[in-house]
Amino acid sequence: MTVLITGAAGYIGSHMAYELLDAGEKIVVLDDLSTGFEWLVPRQVPFIKGNAGDPALLAGIFKQHGVDSIIHFAASISVPQSFADPLGYYWNNTVNAHALIACAIEHGIRHFIFSSTSAVYGSAVPTPTPETAATEPESPYGWSKLITERILRDTGDAAGMRYAILRYFNACGADPGLRTGQAAVDTSHLIKVAVETALGKRPAMDVFGTDYPTPDGSCIRDYIHVSDLVAAHSGALRYLRAGGASQILNCGYGAGYSVSQVIEAVKRVTGSNFKVQLGPRRPGDRPVSIAAPDRARALLGWNPRYDNLDTIIGHTAAWQRQLAARETAAAHR
Repeated sequence: MTVLITGAAGYIGSHMAYELLDAGEKIVVLDDLSTGFEWLVPRQVPFIKGNAGDPALLAGIFKQHGVDSIIHFAASISVPQSFADPLGYYWNNTVNAHALIACAIEHGIRHFIFSSTSAVYGSAVPTPTPETAATEPESPYGWSKLITERILRDTGDAAGMRYAILRYFNACGADPGLRTGQAAVDTSHLIKVAVETALGKRPAMDVFGTDYPTPDGSCIRDYIHVSDLVAAHSGALRYLRAGGASQILNCGYGAGYSVSQVIEAVKRVTGSNFKVQLGPRRPGDRPVSIAAPDRARALLGWNPRYDNLDTIIGHTAAWQRQLAARETAAAHR
């Protein structure tokens, strides 16, 4: 049995590769390197450069490597960017996923795990938010993921391919062993941006919105360590292999921190009092987004190991320091 990981040269996908490799799984990885980095992928894993929406390429991978399960990460992921380029987001996140799902069904793939998002929920939902809450996306990014969820649910149910749809809240942190982490330059992930500012890589950081209906006026998010997130994927794969029914599962801790709280924590952990600039709200940002993760805990036996904001920030800072050293070394070659 071989697991295909798409988008494996990206942030979460590369952590997934190490997670499965550590567990002794046989894997093959696919990435077009449009935003990912091949050096993030474990060297001993077969790497294929290509698009996850290419049926001919996929058919060859399935046949050559004996793929029976897919974990699909390849996607565009920025809410603000999706407003500027909605067609690009629908193409990359929905059209390509449609092609991948169709090819998977054609070739008898048994299990499909889809990387979805809490952005499929609207603002008018309970807090914490269960999987049964209304799905009313407020961005093209959220819609591109929700439409793909619907495609996977309908076609998976019709064809007998079992699936797990994992709705992420805010992935953050880095591999505790510093084998991989977030390497993208233009990311808008709060903790990474704050840590980069603390380490002097940015002159200042922006806070988007200070007038939300929250205790300090900034948005509140449920921050989940990336290692706990990929552990949930491993649990989902074991669950499906054991005959579990298809599921939609939230991935978060069930508690949140405001933007201001995160910034203060980064200042405390790094010992840096960096510059913060206050600005207007961004489109698509919900005031509060916190998961109700009970279903994942119950069905997958998922027990997070890194549910601590200081730990998350510490791992992020250690990775960013290592990344900066790598960049410095490369510049002097």
